[in-house]
Amino acid sequence: MTTALILVDIQNDFCPGGALAVPKGDEVVAAANRLITATDLVVATQDWHPADHGSFAANHPGKAPFTLAELGGLPQVLWPAHCVQWSAGALFHPGLDTRRIARVFPKGTDAGIDSYSGFFDNGRRKATGLGGWLKAQGVDAVLVCGLATDYCVKATAIDAVGLGFRTTVAEDACRGVGLSCDDIPAALAEMRKAGVAISTVEAATGGRR
Repeated sequence: MTTALILVDIQNDFCPGGALAVPKGDEVVAAANRLITATDLVVATQDWHPADHGSFAANHPGKAPFTLAELGGLPQVLWPAHCVQWSAGALFHPGLDTRRIARVFPKGTDAGIDSYSGFFDNGRRKATGLGGWLKAQGVDAVLVCGLATDYCVKATAIDAVGLGFRTTVAEDACRGVGLSCDDIPAALAEMRKAGVAISTVEAATGGRR
């Protein structure tokens, strides 16, 4: 079995001090680095939004961040502007060991629709190329970690299962947004229901450091 590690959006804007900081988001960095050393193939997803992206509350006059709207015909949480292309906030966290990342897959590049999953936009209208690339490398299993548990990690993991990959999420190498108190537990339950295995860094690395 060939396994790839998918690092989901471990970017400055999702870490403390960033424009859309996930609580304790920087805590995933050390865990991700440990997984990197124990995995043969590593890829990363990267939110890479144009400044006029429709998921930004600032682009909807009168709308506040974290309220609901519609984008591309789908319900959309409006976010603070984040991970804008070529900005410092869009860069990977400086503590992340990027040397072994074989390829980076940008997402959220279309201003008209958001993209939580590393594989598709939210309407599944376009693919990022990640699924086809992994299959071309002979990958049949993926290990997922990063930010955020209840959004991009969840969507990436569920899509991975749908594409036929044996999928595991290292829960302790993820952190969630948690707009509602039950969002993170609900996301874990939804992933399990879809066939995602929920595990730990210790189990995924076999105790190696």
